[in-house]
Amino acid sequence: MLLSELAVKELIQVEDGKRFGILADTELLFEPTSGKIIGFLILKEQGSRPFKSKSTHQNVYIAWEDIVLIGEHRILFTKTSHLHAEQTI
Repeated sequence: MLLSELAVKELIQVEDGKRFGILADTELLFEPTSGKIIGFLILKEQGSRPFKSKSTHQNVYIAWEDIVLIGEHRILFTKTSHLHAEQTI
């Protein structure tokens, strides 16, 4: 399967059915030396509060190991992790 085919699939958390948008809206995290996919980073929007401090800004991370099923239209995963903007994987 090509990455471009994965990009249009919707991300859904299995436990509560929460939708996280499509894979194309995420940042792909991979190991540069091997090319192995580590996971996907979903950047949270600032929303309507432009003066909110970026230090409290959290991003959602989906580990590749947490993906349960890649279907025709959706990608199902078990859990997410929260990352502060300063953290890197």
